[in-house]
Amino acid sequence: MRGKAENQITVFSLLTPEQLVPPDHPIRHIKPIVDKALRELSPIFNKMYAGIGRPSIPPEHLLKACLLIALYSIRSERQFCERLQYDLLFKWFLDRNIMDPAFDASSFSKNKERLLEHQVAREFLTAVISEARRQDLLSEEHFTVDGTLLEAWASMKSIRPKDGGDKEQNGGKDPMVDFHGEERTNDTHQSITDRETLMARKGKGKEARLCFAGHVLMENRNGLVVDVVLTKATGTAERDTALEMLEKVPGSRRITVGADKGYDTRDFITECRVLNVTPHVACRKWTILDKRTTRHGGYQISQRVRKRVEEIFGWIKTVGGGRKLRYKGVKRNQLWAEFTTAAYNLVRMAKLGISEATLQDKLCS
Repeated sequence: MRGKAENQITVFSLLTPEQLVPPDHPIRHIKPIVDKALRELSPIFNKMYAGIGRPSIPPEHLLKACLLIALYSIRSERQFCERLQYDLLFKWFLDRNIMDPAFDASSFSKNKERLLEHQVAREFLTAVISEARRQDLLSEEHFTVDGTLLEAWASMKSIRPKDGGDKEQNGGKDPMVDFHGEERTNDTHQSITDRETLMARKGKGKEARLCFAGHVLMENRNGLVVDVVLTKATGTAERDTALEMLEKVPGSRRITVGADKGYDTRDFITECRVLNVTPHVACRKWTILDKRTTRHGGYQISQRVRKRVEEIFGWIKTVGGGRKLRYKGVKRNQLWAEFTTAAYNLVRMAKLGISEATLQDKLCS
């Protein structure tokens, strides 16, 4: 029998978002880790706000919102606030009731300076990494480093000469720009949209784009991110930033670092050895690495495992929305990178926890 559409509105309801989210939903394994990390950051949140005045949006809501934007590939903060109005899973993750209205998108921009000043994103990423360390998911001795280009939120049409000598252009929203016969370099030209971005290309024969450089330090046991840095896309940014990240690795024991052929330079390998780091980099035709390093089985393992760092970049660019950055400047994009890599770690930790629980169930049965 055909059913009829009922237009009667439910007057009273005792349901909560907690009851409506499926019990086996993967995000249920992520939320406890996030809540624990945010409790550890509570003293920092107290310093961010004044003791008197009108209450603001809780910082816990803003941080959870940044994670949901990365986890669900939401293209903007405004679209997230629109979806928060009707998405019960989002309200459950933010510990809000069904009838609570969504906050305005301007709350992100108004509070972003506070997050930058107190380095909240870095502290949150550190808390997630600490939880992974408590669960014995991290390797403390074997790491991989790599970098990639992230396209900036600026068009090539925004490039102008630094000396102010500019060709006449047609007016309008999308003017015609003719660069034929004009040599453009980072020394003589810059973008007027984002002055911190630089022109870079992925390889020979590729087109130049306005980019930032993203750098990741991955541990080799489960492929979790232990550090992420976003810098200007200079020619030596990958090697220079890699050394800075390796220097911040805790402990005094000797560690290994896997990398591709771009890191096979005399300066990088020499500096790694000064830092008590064994460089397991892929060898060029003319390399200074010899059998003292390459003959060991650990070198072959590092070369095999290091390719997993591409999974991190792939997730950041597709799911995390990093194929084209949304913000201007290094600081704001660094904030985005730290939240996005924290979201990636949470997904990995949830999957590892589910896999371990499934394995234990099978062993018990």
